Order: sequence, then C-alpha cells, then structure tokens
Amino acid sequence: MRVRTRSTAIIGTICLVASLALTAASADEPAAPRQAATVTLKNVATAQNPIAGAAGPGGRLWVAERAGRVRVLGDKGLGKPVLDISAETTVDGERGLLGIAFDKRFAHFYISFTNLEGTSTVDEFAVRNGRIQPHTRRTVLTQTQPYSNHNGGDIKIGPDGYLYIALGDGGSGGDPHGNGQNLGTLLGKLLRIDPRGGKPYAIPPDNPFVNDPNARDEIWAYGLRNPWRFSFDSGTGDLFIGDVGQNDWEEIDRAPAGSKGGENYGWGQMEGTHPFRGGTEPANHVPPIHEYDRANFGCSVTGGFVYRGKAIPALKGQYVYSDYCDGTVRSLQLKDGKVTAVHDLGANGGEVISLAQGGNGELYVLAIGGSVFRIDPA
Repeated sequence: MRVRTRSTAIIGTICLVASLALTAASADEPAAPRQAATVTLKNVATAQNPIAGAAGPGGRLWVAERAGRVRVLGDKGLGKPVLDISAETTVDGERGLLGIAFDKRFAHFYISFTNLEGTSTVDEFAVRNGRIQPHTRRTVLTQTQPYSNHNGGDIKIGPDGYLYIALGDGGSGGDPHGNGQNLGTLLGKLLRIDPRGGKPYAIPPDNPFVNDPNARDEIWAYGLRNPWRFSFDSGTGDLFIGDVGQNDWEEIDRAPAGSKGGENYGWGQMEGTHPFRGGTEPANHVPPIHEYDRANFGCSVTGGFVYRGKAIPALKGQYVYSDYCDGTVRSLQLKDGKVTAVHDLGANGGEVISLAQGGNGELYVLAIGGSVFRIDPA
C-alpha cells in the first residue's frame, strides 16, 4: 500500500490503503505521439475494499478484498467467497490480503497477506477443476515487518514461470533501517523464487545474487520503497513497477524482458531521479522511465499493465496506470522502452488502489471504496 503526506483529511484514508512497467513498443508502433485513446469506466461489480485481481480459470477475474476474502467476477457481478482468511489477517495500518496470483496452468493459487502479527506471508493452494483445495494449503515464504506500512504485497507469476514477490522497505518513513540498498534483507526488494522446486521453495539458479555471500539469493531487483503494484507485459515480457514515493516523486520503473536482474532502482538514496535527503546516486542506479510530482493532486502511484486487449485498439501497447489520490486513468506511450507521450484517458476511478488484467487482456480498475470497473472504449 502507500503512505503520503498531504492534508489531515487525506492522511487517515491513505494510511488505510496507501502503503496498502513500460514496454518497448513493437516495430509497427509509431515513435511520434499519437492521439490519446478515450475510455470509459463501466461498473461491473461492487466489493468490500477490492484490493487486487488476477485472471483465473476460464478467463474469469478473481478479486481479492482487503479483509481476506476472494470472489470471482461473473456475468452478474461477484459471486460468493471462494476463499476467506479474514480471521487470519487485519486491516490496521496498511495490512490485509494484498495480492493474489495463479500459475500458468491454473493448478496453483497464491495469496499474499499480512498475518495477525503483521508478518508478510505468501501461501499456496492447489486448484482442481477451477476450485481451491483448502487442505493443500502451505506457506511458501514469510518476512517479518518492523512497521505496519510499506508492506508491498503484490505477487505475479512471470513469463519464466517463477513467482515474483514485491516487498516494501519495512515502513515508517525515509527508510530508517536502510533496507532499500541492503542486499542482506528481503525488504525493499522484488524477489524471484521457484515455489514448486523445493520445500518451501527453491532459488532459480540464474538469480543475480546467487553467488554473492553478502546478498540474499531470492533478490531479483532492489532499491524499492514500496512497489505496491507491478506487472509483466503479456506481449513482450517486459517488467513494470509502480514504486510509491516518499514526499515528492512517484515513479514507474521498467526492466526489459531480457534482463538478468539485479537492477538497483535507487531508494533510499534516490527518489525517482532526485537525491533523497542528500543521498548519493548509486553508480548502478536504474532511473525510472516516468516520474511525476504532486503538483496535480497525485500522491501515490498505482501501477498497472500494458494494454493487450482488443476492445480499445488505440490503446494497444500503452502502459495504463493511475494514482490513489488523483484517480485519473492515464497511459504511457512507449518506443524502445522510452516514454514518448503521457495520455489522460478521460476517466477517473476515484481512490484507485489497483488495476487488474482479465484473461482476455482487458483491464479493470479497483477503487478501495468498493467499485470494480472495466475499462471500455468511450
């Protein structure tokens, strides 16, 4: 989730949810800015604090509610809970059920949540005939949290079949423990593990720090403050991370599909492209492909997805994202991994806490107040 300082009226809400990805354009996409797509948000369901979504069996969107329930989106809205861990998590600070993911064959379902002690936890369930098998549940990974904010919590199965896990820097403010640049901790990192290769998991042999005695083998990338939402472009495999800033700058980071990992995104020496509190830019700093300040009411970036659906042809290949405070749905037009234009898509989802991608590539916007929107052509 994400925490920012704006006004007294906003702080309480952001603390509840707040700590709570550009692709290289294909050869046929023009380098010059093109006319922005115009979209509308169609309300397709209402949930109790929807916070994450994942495409499940049959292409249906599975939606996680922060208090601990998971429900499936059907033609008539969300069905009854298919999983309920509400007795095992809390919604204080920026805690709760924070992420869900399926493996490629929909044979295993993963949840990311903070337990009653506030420990970040990733559990696995077997799936049979599209249904979760509760008796197969096992814990894959845990990480204690020193504070109740900056938990991260997003999880995705990458194009390589491995499980990627985003963890924030541990919380408070300003990275007081220096976790972002410390390779000896999992906090402030994007992790990459093989959940089926060992007990409780195995380390992919090509992870970037496997042979470094001073670094955790699980680390794929580091220097992250609170990577609340990240995604892989389903068309290219490129990785995009929306990393929530501290006081001044929100950033979107990118790694190409051919990356060997090890990227240092700079926190807590850098906030975006700017030194943080007199910090020194690391020699291996990978700057964001896009950053923005809070001048226009933005305060907490909500990372999204590169659009690969069919309903909005003008949006194809663009990275769609939003901001929790601003709520405007925007896109980044890309060429060779660089931003060539930023588009306002003409729609506002309110307190946008997450975006989700359905099985057909269409995108959904989740507002913490309860609305589940599908992004449709205007």
